[in-house]
Amino acid sequence: MIPIVFLDANVLFTAAHNPSGKSALIVELGTKGHWQTTTSTLAAEEARRNLDIHFPACIPDLELLLRRIKVVSSVSGPSCPIDLPKKDQPIFLTALKCRATHLLTGDIRHFGPFMKDPSKTGGMTIMTVADFLSSHWEK
Repeated sequence: MIPIVFLDANVLFTAAHNPSGKSALIVELGTKGHWQTTTSTLAAEEARRNLDIHFPACIPDLELLLRRIKVVSSVSGPSCPIDLPKKDQPIFLTALKCRATHLLTGDIRHFGPFMKDPSKTGGMTIMTVADFLSSHWEK
């Protein structure tokens, strides 16, 4: 089974801002069929908003990346099965809905307690980009 990798806004932001970095590599390898990359409309909009504030010249790079990623409608629900701030719940719930095997994020503050423990997250593994690459990719 090919992994379905859901990208949080901070991963999209980093991929657009640093096209030679690990986050951009995730998208590139997904395009080559190593895994399916997906994200949500909410994550894409958050990345776009933050790039507009900090690095507006990188917005065209984000738009190019988003053409290579499956972008799904964001979902929210009355309750999230894990204890996350309200703003992060739609990210988690959308990743679950699209049956992601992995949710990649740099948000260790909020997602950290659930990282690398799929027994707490409905079978989905939450991890950083670096951890994912070290466990799923060898050059």
